[in-house]
Formats: sequence, structure tokens, C-alpha cells
Amino acid sequence: MASAPLLLEHFIYKKRNFVYAFVRHRLFVLCKQSLIRVQSAEGIKRIEISPKSNLKQLYDSVQNALKVDGFGLFKERNCITELHASGTQLVGNSLKHGDMVYLKQMAGTSSRRTSTTVLDSQAFKNSVPAEKLSNSNTTTRPSISVVEDEVDQLLSKVDGTIKRERDSKLCHHNANGRCVHCSALEPYDESYLKEQNIKHLSFHSYIRKQTSGMGQGKYFVFDDINCRIKPGCREHPPWPKGICSKCQPSAITLNRQTYRHVDNVMFENTKIVERFLNYWRTTGHQRMGYLYGTYEQHADVPLGIRAKVAAIYEPPQESTRDSINIQPDEGADEVEAVAAALGLKKIGWIFTDLITEDASVGTVKQIRGIETHFLTAQECITAGELQNRHPNPCKYASNGVFGSKFVTICVTGDNTKQVHMEGYAVSAQCMALVRDNCLIPTKDAPELGYVRESTDKQYVPDVFYKEKDQYGNEVQRLARPLPVEYLLVDVPASTPLQPQYTFTEYDKRQPFPIENRYIDGHLQDFNALSCYLSAWGEEEFLEAVSDFHLLVYLYKMDMLPLRQHMGLLLEAVRTKNPNQAAHFKDEEVWKLLESLIQASSGGSGGTTSYPSGGAAASTGAAGSDAMDLDANTWTCNHCTFINRGELTSCEICSLPR
Repeated sequence: MASAPLLLEHFIYKKRNFVYAFVRHRLFVLCKQSLIRVQSAEGIKRIEISPKSNLKQLYDSVQNALKVDGFGLFKERNCITELHASGTQLVGNSLKHGDMVYLKQMAGTSSRRTSTTVLDSQAFKNSVPAEKLSNSNTTTRPSISVVEDEVDQLLSKVDGTIKRERDSKLCHHNANGRCVHCSALEPYDESYLKEQNIKHLSFHSYIRKQTSGMGQGKYFVFDDINCRIKPGCREHPPWPKGICSKCQPSAITLNRQTYRHVDNVMFENTKIVERFLNYWRTTGHQRMGYLYGTYEQHADVPLGIRAKVAAIYEPPQESTRDSINIQPDEGADEVEAVAAALGLKKIGWIFTDLITEDASVGTVKQIRGIETHFLTAQECITAGELQNRHPNPCKYASNGVFGSKFVTICVTGDNTKQVHMEGYAVSAQCMALVRDNCLIPTKDAPELGYVRESTDKQYVPDVFYKEKDQYGNEVQRLARPLPVEYLLVDVPASTPLQPQYTFTEYDKRQPFPIENRYIDGHLQDFNALSCYLSAWGEEEFLEAVSDFHLLVYLYKMDMLPLRQHMGLLLEAVRTKNPNQAAHFKDEEVWKLLESLIQASSGGSGGTTSYPSGGAAASTGAAGSDAMDLDANTWTCNHCTFINRGELTSCEICSLPR
């Protein structure tokens, strides 16, 4: 009995079993179905079709089964007698049950060498002028409609060529002529990029390079890298009992990515980073935050893209001198809603790796560099995970997305022992390894990653990288372990010479505290809101509320229903319209908030004690019902929380007594 499953498995999966073949043959005869074998470069595929079907339907079945286009079917192996995709000729007249046909990929667009998908649209193509057909790329793009980012749509319409002036020494033509010394260069010209010290191609320059030439990129598509077994294969038992070349993922050879999706990261002003670093300066602990901003065209790189950072949001986290543990953020959706209303999006993340060397002169230790590491394997995995969460829409991708514009910024010490920023992004190969759970960090070497080994639960393809040995020969090595430099693309990070301000420029006033900082002087509560708004005049309302952290705090406030009314305020901040801000200021919900702030500021913002009798007189609306039976406690009029008697403001809602 123990061998019964083995016999059943042997009976089902062994193709050359005589009983299995006989039963299958009789079944097809009884059902009046013909089995046609199609041999292609990928192997032999069996197609089940009725003898009364026409050859056009046979072409459709082959195309759906093999996922190919632009092919022909032949009776002989040497591809002499072709079966034309005719709608009148029947399969039974040309082929019989069990016949073998041979598939051959064909170039061109004639009806003899295309699949039925092309044949169905042939009448339409004949009515289109030839010049329109030559410029049309619809046959080489994915069928799904992809809405690319605004900057991508802009760059796709730009000429992109690099203009050159007439050389007085080398050019011997008139002002209207052009020669090899002054004609425009393509955006991917290697000599120009090397001369301008541009290390990587921009993503759109890479696309222009792939779509150039005689073919105009007719067959160019970004295919997603797959590191998992293709499901649904019926040729063998599932993994780990069986695997074949059709469902097995191909081995990966890591190559340094020659292009990057973002060519520069620009912080609008230095105060954005300074406010972020204040936490490290106060506690000595590391910090992490998400970058919110926009994408725009970068003029210094041909067809380049620049990420402009306007604000840094700090999610809940637990940090120490050597580690950062990111906590679940319940308010992430509210932050995204505020950012979207302001015309911003999450474009990257930033973290610190700073250790003070001499506090008296403000120097820090150099931890990272060419001799140690640029990013650790764990940081590469985190960057890959975040990039997979924020993919880049691309019309040239087979599934509609490819790569990511999400950037990584590390604040660390340089060789002069000063604080500086380094920008990176991980390659598409790293994103695939992280997405399919193939890459893990090593225990004692931060600069090395490790590709998992195959187990009974997961098959991991072989991953290789190339390096030069001690004799200068290029050798291929298995990525166990793996230097993470093969996964990185560096992205310059800087600030402009002339600072830009999407939000308020703080000169002498104290800015509103940043969220999720649970230290003295950095807490976001009603007292902080009261002190902040009280420092601004009536005519400075728009400037006062133009703070990303303040707007997020107001949007998430549960004490007052501001969320439903903040659309007008967010639009005013986005467009810098004082009239809209004035209209919001006149609304009843803001008047209520102002009255609470005024009451709080009347008691010194809750920072000094109220006289016991004066407090009862000023809040006489509650009377004796507001006081507890115990003389050492009092009940808040707003949230009914029972507070200790020595407190002047509520512990829960921070409103005054």
C-alpha cells in the first residue's frame, strides 16, 4: 500500500507510459478532438482543437498557448510548406490527429508572416498612411493604459538632443550649416557624458538609446525580473518534488546599472535638514524620516530628473546610538492626504549615521567610505522594499511599472569629519531579489549581503557577479556572500545656492515641533500649538499655517473636527493665496480654536499655575459640577478627564483648567 502513491505519480507524470498514451488517444477520438503538436524554440506544446476548426483558429490557439506573435506554422522541419492562417481551410483537411507542426518566428508585417492578431487589424492598417505607421509604437507597447508621472510625460515630448555652437576653428561652413563638429549630439553620447563627468545615463536617455536605430525600439520592453518558480506547470509535481526549464527562473548575473531614475536630490534649503538633525544633536540617537516633495526636470543632465525635497516627516520609531526601529504608523494615511492636497508626494527616505568625535569643534567620525562601505546590506534591503512600494509607472514596461524614483539619503561624516549627505538608489535587480525574499544581510560584515539557498519551501535561482582576480582576469563568483556595491546607484544630494521655500521661512520665531519626538521641548500638544500661533500677528496667518508639521497636526486633531474643513486651507497654502486663507480664518471651526488658544494664552499658555480661586471664577461655567469631590483633583470641562490638583492644563487634551 505504501507504494500506491508512487505508482499513481509514475502513471500520471511519465509521458511515455504506454497505457497513458493509449487512453489519451482513445479519449480524443471519442471526443472528436485532434491533438496537434507544435514544436518551437521553447519545446513541444500540445494544442487540442476540433478538426472542423479553421487554420485561423489554430493560429489563435497557438498564440494563446505560447504567448508569441509574428510567427508562421510549417509542416516540415525545414520550414518549406507553410500553413496559412485561412478562415476557410479546415484543420482536418490539412492535419490529422497527432501531427507535428513547426513554429518559426518571422520578421516583417505581411499577412503570411504574422499571427491572427495582426491579421485582424490588417484592414485598418491598410487605410492608414505609411508615414503614420512608421511613427506608431502601439504594437510594441503594453495593452494596458499607463499613466506616467508628470515629469515623465514632459520629458517624453522633449527633443533631448544636446545643442552645440559653431566651432570657429573646425567648422568651415556658413552660419546656417552643420557638420560633425557642431551638429547636435544625442542625450546618451558617451564622450559628452564623460566630458561633463556624468556617471550614469538618465532613465529617459537610456530609453532613447534603446529605441534608436533602424528598428526604432520596435521590440524594446522592460521585462520584470522574476526569481520565483512560475506557478501552474503541469509537467511535473510541484516544488520540491519537481522542476523544469519552463517554470524554473533563470540564473541572474548582477551588473552595475548604467542608468538611474533620479539624477539629483535637492533640498529646498538647509533648514529642512537642520531641523531633522536637531533630534540627533539633542539626544545623540539616530533618526529616520520620509522625504516629501516633487519631481522636476534637471537641466544639468540630458533628459534628467531631479527630486526636490520640501519637508521631512518622521514616523514613529525607537532609536538608539546604533540602531533605528521603525514602528507602525497609524496616521500614515492622513499624512499622505495632506501631502497630496499640497501637491507633494513621498519621494524618498533619509536616516542618520552620526557619532560625535569632538563636540567642542563639532566634528563627527567617518564611518562610511570606499574602504568600509557606503550602505549596509540591511539598508539596501530596506531601500529595495521601499522602492518596491513606490514603483515607477512606465509605458515601456510589460506590466506597466519598472524601477522606482524613490531615493535614499544617508547623513554621515565625510573625510573632513563634517556632516554631509550621500544619496543612493538600488538597482532593479536588487528590487527583484528583495521582493522575492532572496537577499538577506550577513551577521558580522555590513558591506556584504547573502543570497538565500534553496529550501523545500522556496527555490532560489543562482545569482552571480563578476570581478577581477589577482591576475587581472575577470571571473564569475557565486553571490554568497555578495558585495552590495553591485546593487547601488549613487545619486548626488545638495542644496541650491539660492534657498527655496515651499513652507514658512523661520527667521527668529520658533518653528512648530516635529511629530513623534517624545522629548522635552519637542512635543506636539495643544500648549505647543497655542504658543506657536500666539507668536504670529493677524496679518501673518498664511505664513503661520504654512508649516507641513503644523498642517499634519491640525489634520489629525481629534479634539476639533478640522479635517473636514481643511481643504480650503491646504489649497491656500499650496497656491500661497492670502484671500483663501482669510476665508478659512473666518470659519466657525477656526474661531472656536482661536477662543481655546486665547483662553490658554490667558493663563500663560499653561506653563504657570493658576490661582485656585481665580481658576474657578474664570471657568465658572462649569460651577461646582466641574470639581471632583476630592479637593486634590479637578475635572476637565472639555474631555471630562480627572486631573491632579497641581496641574493647570489637562493631561489628555492639554486644554487649560
